[in-house]
Amino acid sequence: MIQRAFLAVEDSLTHRRWVGPNLESERLAEAMAQITRLPLALCATLVARGVTPQDAPAFLAPQLRDLLPDPLRMKDMGRAASRFLHALKTRQRLAIFADYDVDGGSSAALLIVWLRAMGAQATLYIPDRIDEGYGPNIPAMAELGAAHDLILCVDCGTLSHDPIAAAKCDVVVLDHHLGGETLPPAFAVVNPNRQDEDGELGHLCAASVVFLMLVEANRQLRAEGVQGPDLMALLDLVALATVADVAPLIGVNRAFVRQGLKVMARRERIGLRALADIARMDQAPTPYALGFLLGPRVNAGGRIGQADLGARLLATDNPTEATALAERLDVLNTERRDIEARVREEALAQAEMRGLDGPLVWAAGEGWHPGVVGIVAARLKEATHRPAVVIGLDGAEGKGSARSVSGVDLGAAVHRVAAEGLLIKGGGHKMAAGLTVARDKLEAAMARLGELLAKQGAGAGGREDLRIDSLLATSAATPGFVEQIEAAGPFGAAAPAPRFVFADMAVTTHRVGASHLKISFGDGMGSRIEGIAFGAFDTSLGPALENAGHQRFHLAGRLELNTWGGRSKVQLRLEDAAKA
Repeated sequence: MIQRAFLAVEDSLTHRRWVGPNLESERLAEAMAQITRLPLALCATLVARGVTPQDAPAFLAPQLRDLLPDPLRMKDMGRAASRFLHALKTRQRLAIFADYDVDGGSSAALLIVWLRAMGAQATLYIPDRIDEGYGPNIPAMAELGAAHDLILCVDCGTLSHDPIAAAKCDVVVLDHHLGGETLPPAFAVVNPNRQDEDGELGHLCAASVVFLMLVEANRQLRAEGVQGPDLMALLDLVALATVADVAPLIGVNRAFVRQGLKVMARRERIGLRALADIARMDQAPTPYALGFLLGPRVNAGGRIGQADLGARLLATDNPTEATALAERLDVLNTERRDIEARVREEALAQAEMRGLDGPLVWAAGEGWHPGVVGIVAARLKEATHRPAVVIGLDGAEGKGSARSVSGVDLGAAVHRVAAEGLLIKGGGHKMAAGLTVARDKLEAAMARLGELLAKQGAGAGGREDLRIDSLLATSAATPGFVEQIEAAGPFGAAAPAPRFVFADMAVTTHRVGASHLKISFGDGMGSRIEGIAFGAFDTSLGPALENAGHQRFHLAGRLELNTWGGRSKVQLRLEDAAKA
């Protein structure tokens, strides 16, 4: 039986059908509210997470000690930690080869900070995105191997058979990308997404894998009567990587981010403090701030500037260097936005000409900057609700990034196309992947990728329904209510914040910049709420609300607290609307 549309909204301003909780979920939420005495809206959020009344207290106050997996559950972990400590004790020469994104930079910084606390250091090497591409390459690994005794590959390396062989020294891989049928000739490959792993820890980002290796290293040190560095103080880096890499906020990831936000709020890491100041973060850090304010700036060096800037900022203990690096990354991030806007416009136009009704949306352009193709792929995915690939062509080859939708394993499909010889190389995980393709095989590779994605159901339906958690009155949306809801957080990938609807609202609006819309709304009873719709003018939402006149609307979005001058005010992050 098809569920009735919430508030009878069959076609919203963004052309989606609104669907509320089913009767069973409502019944469970009401029962939980009676048992636990928690607010009904919070209980509805917990029920949506699969939380039972008995588990609610532990879920609302997650303890890392209860959720932290035994590092030795991952294959090769004991070997990796022992080899790492052997290099430390015998003062061997260490090198860290890291990916150029936030996860790679955070992973490298974790190792550098831990080693510094132990009186040691390592050479940092991050490849240039344009000249070297993703992951270890033969010249770099051969050069590092000739000058070092141990190389730690973080957030990369699982598929790098030839480059690791070229190192001719011990290599430890700490990664989370999908593994192939065979492993590279490394001393140890620690990766929850190895094909011989059970996948239970497959949601970890690379920084979490590195953190667990350091947990095991500290445990081995403790067995020898040696005190290792404070690992809890490193959780701000793990939280940043988890959110920026869009890892699902479930299980231990949720605890990592929750505890990491508390560590970050202390502002003790010099680099993050400098970056937060230049990003004008004037309140306690949130997952949104990590994903949209800090993450893009850390990424900017790897995208269009010097690849190691982000990792150096996260690892530095020099305030002067931190300020200089933060300022440079902020400038690069502004440049990145300008480049991204141009490529996005061209890519969308090309994809529309090719057609947006297939299982895959893709675009390829001459000279498109490799540093922004991933972001543009994400924008195409959001606009079309299909997996998307965006490729920058240069000479005989193209380098691209791909982003997927829920329920479609993009990384596995890209890996298979590469194995079939239609890609020069390719790999990733379920939601994101990278690839290199020969220009003369581009059309064939994209056609094959589309076939594989179609078999997984990509493009089979139209726009996804908009899931609504609850109806709310403006008078009920108090700071105290939002704080109660946030107890079920942090919210992010695979754990979205509850979406509330305010019905029959009178709305006033004004545009902010080129694409955002600020709103103020109320029910006519004196209570009003401010809100903002980011990117509203990239969709049909902005124009419809801006030209609404005296029309009243149902408004759907997520609540947050906007703190300014010591006072907190509720704000709606508007996602959709429908005529009342």
